[in-house]
Amino acid sequence: MTTTDAPASSTPIPLSQSTYAALPREVGRPAYDRAEVTASIVHFGVGGFHRAHQAMYVDRLLNDGLALDWGICGVGALPQDRRIVDTMSAQDGLYTLVVKHPDGHREARIIGSIVEMMFAPDDPQAVVDRLADPRTRIVSLTITEGGYLVNQVTGEFDADDPAIVADLAEGAVPATVFGYVVAGLAARRDAGLAPFTVMSCDNLPGNGDVARKMMTAFARLKDPSLADWMDEHVSFPNCMVDRITPVTAQEDIELLADEFGVADGWPVVCEPFTQWVLEDHFTDGRPPLEEAGVQLVDDVVPYELMKLRLLNASHQALCYLGYLAGYRYAHEVCQDPLFVDFLLGYMEREGSPTLPEVPGVDLDAYRHELIERFANPEVRDTLARLCAESSDRIPKWLVPVINRNLATGGEIDRSALVVASWARYAEGVDEQGEPIDIVDRVKGRVTAAAARQREGDDLAFLRDRDLFGDLVDDERFKTVYRDALAALHEQGARETLQAWSARNTP
Repeated sequence: MTTTDAPASSTPIPLSQSTYAALPREVGRPAYDRAEVTASIVHFGVGGFHRAHQAMYVDRLLNDGLALDWGICGVGALPQDRRIVDTMSAQDGLYTLVVKHPDGHREARIIGSIVEMMFAPDDPQAVVDRLADPRTRIVSLTITEGGYLVNQVTGEFDADDPAIVADLAEGAVPATVFGYVVAGLAARRDAGLAPFTVMSCDNLPGNGDVARKMMTAFARLKDPSLADWMDEHVSFPNCMVDRITPVTAQEDIELLADEFGVADGWPVVCEPFTQWVLEDHFTDGRPPLEEAGVQLVDDVVPYELMKLRLLNASHQALCYLGYLAGYRYAHEVCQDPLFVDFLLGYMEREGSPTLPEVPGVDLDAYRHELIERFANPEVRDTLARLCAESSDRIPKWLVPVINRNLATGGEIDRSALVVASWARYAEGVDEQGEPIDIVDRVKGRVTAAAARQREGDDLAFLRDRDLFGDLVDDERFKTVYRDALAALHEQGARETLQAWSARNTP
């Protein structure tokens, strides 16, 4: 990648296969012939993170001439995916990745690893046929934490989801990722072909194990013999993925046009840091990802827990308190010493003690690096993004930390304040009296519980066992949580943290 600080062109060039060679020299671009690339990876969920991460790693390999048979076919499975499919298709699968450095300079590169795009609702059978094609050797997923339909308490597959019920009906045409993947595997089994690897790249503990369990559960309801075949033959490697990738703003599109001369309908912006730790368990081969900087390991769990319980849980620790205090971006929160002390305290005294040994990682350096990454003012990661879909995040990232520390007698006060800050945030009004747009798949449930706590039932939010398990029955946690929620109501987020800091400063 290359950098620029000055306008590259007075007239931005619309991005496409026929125009990208004419882009200003400051913009990196594919050094390979995209016509020679075969798509052996089919990816569901072509959002910002996939394009800043997995597709970028594959593009690195293609530029080195190492993986021309490992291009990507992107699939939009949901009706709301039409926009990204249409935008990417109009640009021949090309897009611009803009890396934002803390000192203000940016790097722009055209990524060419996505060589096919499909919109599943227009032709579901075409997607099934693509999965059944011998060319397809890996099916990867970024379908969000909630996309796996895991019951948060039982850990089992939610077969009562209306979309799943429809997909399981006799003769149904697939409409969910579960329906497509299982139909593709069934077609391969029936044709005597090797199965593809299913590779989850979502922020879930044991993401590959979760994908295996949920996909196989769906298959068992559809065809028990297929589920048995999947158990025996299909690989679902676990991995840890990391790169802060905020939602692309209109400002990012305009800056790309002004600074680099590229007219891109949906570029991606991200931080410089990137990491991918992946179990080397594949059914039908894989690209040489280690040549692109991917760490191939036998067991990803220590790295995964480190990231989920430190980075992801810390995002939750900063987002609600920061939003209530009046901040709107992560970097604003992490340039405030009061909040930084709280975050480091959570990571050092509550998150880190629950982790196994992480080979080759200095946890103290990792924790401080996280604060530096969060504080990058150029990334402009919104707190609203971090606060969204909390019901899919807190149970997976923070509740396990709380449960472990309760079991071992460890510290829980900071974690309890984070849960209380979510409960306060879910009331839908900030401390300045401005409305908060709650974005959550169970919005009605969490906002109703938050309203009851305002009416005097201070444990209403914590009673949701689907989200918090038995925490409401634990006297120690319940006491700390109640005190934290009362302080947030009476004093506000900043004064609560100031009081906390005063009590915990030697």
